Amino acid sequence: MKIKVLYEDKDMLAIEKPSGILVHPDKRSKEKTILDLFIKKYPKLEIVHRLDRETSGVMLLAKNQKAHEFLKSQFINREIKKVYHAIVSGSVRLDRGVINKPIGRSPKDFRRWLAGRGARGELREAITEYKVLKRLKNYTYLEVRPKTGRTHQIRVHMKYINHPIVCDSLYNPDNPCPKGITRMALHAKSIEFKNLSGKIIKIESKLPKFFPK
Repeated sequence: MKIKVLYEDKDMLAIEKPSGILVHPDKRSKEKTILDLFIKKYPKLEIVHRLDRETSGVMLLAKNQKAHEFLKSQFINREIKKVYHAIVSGSVRLDRGVINKPIGRSPKDFRRWLAGRGARGELREAITEYKVLKRLKNYTYLEVRPKTGRTHQIRVHMKYINHPIVCDSLYNPDNPCPKGITRMALHAKSIEFKNLSGKIIKIESKLPKFFPK
């Protein structure tokens, strides 16, 4: 599989992750991952953040330990700006909104996370901002900016406000996919970070064709 490189310097790499590929090995699967595809060329490569298997878009990788620690520090301090695009079920009432709801484990399914009532285990702070880009028949096209980086955060928060992402088999299994969409409609559109020279870098990924113009 050919993965497009969007940015590269001596310490960092930004790639365009396709939908349908894991970022790093999963005990339940033996398929090739993003890490597998790049580790031969970059033997010291480290994962800095993850995108879910079905999520596409821009993703950062560190080519050495120093870069990994530098980027991790930016994520922890919320200095990295991430923008996603998503299509969700239903008509989102507000043109803009902030979902500030801690996320914990689902008591019913070990694969799922949950915001709000019923969440189990440690509840971790999670904040997601969203803006309506376009209203469609039975769906809403959103720009989403996660301020924290919890597992499945955008998917869980959209489910929490009763507007789950379309074609999300885990959080929206009962609603049919819109015509022309065959995968989860979540895409990491851009990321902004500092490289080791202190320069602010913004990388953008081309939207899949099924997103509205």
